[in-house]
Amino acid sequence: MADYPMKSLGNKTPLMSANTPNIDALTKKSRCGKLITVPDDMPPGSEVANMGVLGYDVRKVYQGRGVLEAASMGVELEQTDLAMRVNLICVEDGILKNHSAGHISTEESHQLIESLNAELGNDIIKFYPGVSYRHLFVLKNGKNDFACTPPHDVPGTPFKDVLIKPKGEDSTTTDLLNNLILRSQEILENHPVNIKRKAAGKDPANSIWFWSPGNKPEMKTFMELFGKTGAVISAVDLIYGIGTYAGFKKIHVEGSTGLYDTNYEGKAKAAVDALKDVDLVYLHIEASDEAGHEGNEKLKIKTIEYLDYRVIKYVVEETAKMDEDVAIAFIPDHPTPCALRTHTHDPVPFLIYHPDKEGDDVTEYNEVSVEKGYFGLLKGNEFIRALLKV
Repeated sequence: MADYPMKSLGNKTPLMSANTPNIDALTKKSRCGKLITVPDDMPPGSEVANMGVLGYDVRKVYQGRGVLEAASMGVELEQTDLAMRVNLICVEDGILKNHSAGHISTEESHQLIESLNAELGNDIIKFYPGVSYRHLFVLKNGKNDFACTPPHDVPGTPFKDVLIKPKGEDSTTTDLLNNLILRSQEILENHPVNIKRKAAGKDPANSIWFWSPGNKPEMKTFMELFGKTGAVISAVDLIYGIGTYAGFKKIHVEGSTGLYDTNYEGKAKAAVDALKDVDLVYLHIEASDEAGHEGNEKLKIKTIEYLDYRVIKYVVEETAKMDEDVAIAFIPDHPTPCALRTHTHDPVPFLIYHPDKEGDDVTEYNEVSVEKGYFGLLKGNEFIRALLKV
C-alpha cells in the first residue's frame, strides 16, 4: 500500500490520493508512526516484512519463502530438504514479461504443475501446487549455495541474464535448477492450458522460476514470545506459513483471491468473528501489493478505497460493540511503489488504536503525515509490543 509521490497524481502517493474517510477517522483516535520492517542488509520480501511486523527477529528466523509456504500447505520438511518458491511466469521473446503468468487461475496452474511433476519429478525433485502462480518446489539434499532473483524484481529483463548463479565453485544445484527452468519451457510452451490462454489473448504460463530457497526454520510461537493466541486470514500461502510457525489458527475465507477482486467483506467479518476465540487476528490483504507490481496507480487507489469502506469501516463499527476493548493496528508490510513495480526497504506508516489512550495530532493516514505521530520511527519488535502492551 505504501508508495512514492507520483507526477500522474499531482506529486501525491496513491494513499494520499485515495478517498479514505474511515481510515482517517480511525487515525484521529490513534497514535501513529513508521516501522522499519526489513533490515537494510536483507531482501525486502513479504516473508521478511511480515515476520518483522509480527516482531520476529528476522535475522535469526528467516529461511526464505519456500519453507513458509511448505508449512502452510502441510508439506513436512526434513532438515536436509531445500524448499523454494516456484512461480509460473510468462516469458516473451526471451524477456521475463511478468512474474504471475497474467495472474493465471489456480485451476489452470494445477494442471501445469501436474505435468511438470510427471515429466520432471522423481524421488529428489517434487513440485507442489499452490494458489494461482505461486507454488512450492522441494529438492532433497539440495545445497543452498546459489543466488537467485525474485521474478517480480526484474520484469522486462532477458530471463537468461537473471538465471540462478552459484556462490562458490560447486555449481551442481545451480545447474540442476537452471536446467529445470529450460526444460519446463519446452514442456509448457504447447501445453493445452497455454494453447487456450494464448487463443484467449492471455499471457501463457510458459516457464517456471525458482527463488527464495531455505531449510526448515527454528521459530517460536506467538504464545512463547508474547503470551498471546492468534489467528491469520489471507489469500497467500506465505502468510499462512508464517501463521503456522507462529501457532496461529488458519482461517480461510471463500472468495479470497489476493487481487483487487478479493472478498473484502468476508475477510472483515471473519476477522471480527475470530476475535471471540483468540487474542490477535492478523488480517492480510494482498490487493494493493499486486497493483503496485503491475505499476497501476489507479488500481492501487481503488484497492485502498476498498480497504477503507469494505474492511476498516466494518471492523471499527463491529469491534466497538464488543464487551471487551479491542485494539486495532493498520500497517503495510512493505512499500511496493508503482514506479518500481517491486518492494523497497522504506519504513512503512502505521497507526495503533487503543480505546483507553488518546490519539496524537495526526489527522490523516499516509506516508508523510504519520512521521509527526507519537511513536516516531520504530524497529524490531517495538511495534507489536506497543500494540499488545507487553
